Amino acid sequence: MIVEKDVQIPLRDGTLLYGDVFRPDGGEERFPVIMNIGPYMKDKLWVPPPDLEEKPNPYMNWETVNPLWWCPRGYALLRVDTRGSGKSPGKSDPSSYQEALDAYDCIEWVAKRPWCNGNVGTCGISYHAAFQWRVAGLQPPSLKAIMPWEGRADQYRDQAYHGGIFAIGFIARWANNNTALHLLGKPRAYNPDSFDNNLLWNYMRNSLDSEYWRKNSARWDRITVPVYSVGNWGGSSMHLRGNTEAYLCAASQNKKLRIHSGTHYHPFHSEEGRIDQLRWFDHWLKGMATGIMDEPPVKLEIRTGGSRKPYPVRFEDDWPIPRTQWTKFFLRIDRAGSEDPKAVEGELTRTAPQKLEKVSYRQSAPSRPGTMPRGVSFETPPMTEDTEVTGPIVLNLWVSSTGEDMDIFATLRNIGPDGKDLYEVGQQDEPLQCVTKGWLRASHRKLDPEKSFPYRPYHAHDERWWLKPGEVVECQVEIWPTSMVFRKGHKLRLDISPADGVGTQHFTHFHADYNAGAESTIHAGGDKQSYLLLPIIPPK
Repeated sequence: MIVEKDVQIPLRDGTLLYGDVFRPDGGEERFPVIMNIGPYMKDKLWVPPPDLEEKPNPYMNWETVNPLWWCPRGYALLRVDTRGSGKSPGKSDPSSYQEALDAYDCIEWVAKRPWCNGNVGTCGISYHAAFQWRVAGLQPPSLKAIMPWEGRADQYRDQAYHGGIFAIGFIARWANNNTALHLLGKPRAYNPDSFDNNLLWNYMRNSLDSEYWRKNSARWDRITVPVYSVGNWGGSSMHLRGNTEAYLCAASQNKKLRIHSGTHYHPFHSEEGRIDQLRWFDHWLKGMATGIMDEPPVKLEIRTGGSRKPYPVRFEDDWPIPRTQWTKFFLRIDRAGSEDPKAVEGELTRTAPQKLEKVSYRQSAPSRPGTMPRGVSFETPPMTEDTEVTGPIVLNLWVSSTGEDMDIFATLRNIGPDGKDLYEVGQQDEPLQCVTKGWLRASHRKLDPEKSFPYRPYHAHDERWWLKPGEVVECQVEIWPTSMVFRKGHKLRLDISPADGVGTQHFTHFHADYNAGAESTIHAGGDKQSYLLLPIIPPK
């Protein structure tokens, strides 16, 4: 393997970025390239956990492919420090349109190297997945295929503002951590002004959707390159939506969707995961007959609950699954709210309640110390048979408030016969106490009818429809896709809360002061049917 460190890559505006090249020592032979660009420092060694299937080596780097595995299989790799990070100079602007332009230039530069066959692909996790959507929309001629592995695509909806609520927890931690790694770590010696981007101010300043977010997000109508979109059921607070939206909306005629379970990194580095990656790129970058395009386009792990190991995989012909039985589970309110975290205020029933009922709870005031109100919960009766829920979900909710707004947090849980949650594996290998989540700030309830589906509402987020005290309004909450077989005797539990509930991890949210002291009310029954629309999957 030939390793070329700190290669200078010229950009269209005269800037130079620095990258590392790893390539087979193949004499006159020419190879395709897997390319990455990001702020995680190409020189920063990643030491994987002991149970990773790929073992540590001096070339491992966070969220990118391993040269010692790919180069012997006939691939060259290019890793680039994005502007203002690692060894690359310039103004830091993470996840931006400028970064997409730079990625375009890097792709076309490496395609012209004498050892490259002119075909470039992109593959990586998280940040190294998200950049792929943006550069693919620019359609660089040498980019032949992409494989975004667990990658957010809509910067506003997927990462910064869940349902219009600022997702401060992850992004603040991410921005501060990466600033510290640059200014307090080794890059200070050679790039002392790196990672200066005012990212948090810009995110908070642009609290509605706008061209600021659109230019920094996927443009689905412009993505025509072959796409293998790879998601993770455990990524229901940032990345998963980008992967399912890609399969639904990208203009490419060659699309595949894979969704697995597990951590953010174990599946990517597993032998099974690497074989999928290799078959994809061998097909599109080498023209080999790997059979991957002969398989059904959708490959899903079907979760059955409570396992730390991968679940069995099933192939499907499309997404959402064509044989889905879209089933309404209506909210029936049976009793007043309680602060008991185990309380259940009502039932999820397939029969629409004839009588209108309501239940109220306090909104949160997180800018003040104190205990957060818990909201209300609904449960199905114990399942009479194994019941599979796989696909996108909608919570249709009639609400009112004594204030001018209302934050809705929806959490779906898998409750066993013993009354306890079944836990899944979280993104960082932590126990995850939820099946999936959804969010909506009531003032953001306006829908974009052209982009909405019956099973996936698309909120415009371009203006605020403030509540009037006591006014009852209908909200459609987008709950991110999931897959779970609720076993016989288990219950599906829906928590509706005014703040982050169980299973939030570090994806916490900020609540504006106008929610402080207000009382929220859920209305259900009669002419105001509130319900959960579930994708029930019958056996094949």
